[in-house]
Amino acid sequence: MGLWDYLCPVADLDYPAFAWTVIWRERGIQHLLFGSMVVLVLLWQLRAGVSDYLTIYFLGLTTLTLMFGWDLAILAGSVVMLVMTLLGVETWSMLPVNLICGVVIPALVSYGILRWVEAKLPKNFFVYMFLCAFAGAAVAVGVSGMSMALVLWLDGIYPWSKIYHDYAMYLPLIMMPEGLINGIIMTGMMVFHPDWIRTFDAKAYIDDQ
Repeated sequence: MGLWDYLCPVADLDYPAFAWTVIWRERGIQHLLFGSMVVLVLLWQLRAGVSDYLTIYFLGLTTLTLMFGWDLAILAGSVVMLVMTLLGVETWSMLPVNLICGVVIPALVSYGILRWVEAKLPKNFFVYMFLCAFAGAAVAVGVSGMSMALVLWLDGIYPWSKIYHDYAMYLPLIMMPEGLINGIIMTGMMVFHPDWIRTFDAKAYIDDQ
């Protein structure tokens, strides 16, 4: 039985209680979740930026959302953001903003794209791969970055000209790599370990095609 076989792959996404039940019962999912957090801690330390709060790095939240659902993705991302703050990479004053803009928003954007694809398009391996994984990750990091830029501007921390020249104009450059990395990781799991992905029904997307 696969890691997520206690859940209907997509039907239970709106019921977080089911996910918590599986977490407590399935040691394999616990290891997968904690391992993903460790990878995310390492990934989030690889960043570039010329000003405080205006940093660009790979999020990986789309992969977490597709693997674990929006609820566990937000939990894992929040834990990682807290670790980054404890390590001094992020500041305590920005923790609430970082949680919203860097964790909650990209996870919900990824989840919203997944839901839209499921509602509007046929269940197909390549549709899921290109739209949910590749495009979903690119859009998620773009929306996340713009939300952070708007918060910093509206709060008066930086003028928009500085935000644009030091941060916003570079967001399109990170969207493609973000989509590529998430897409490659998800494609590998879809082929070799589809049971690791909570939102991927291998029977519907592969066997029934």
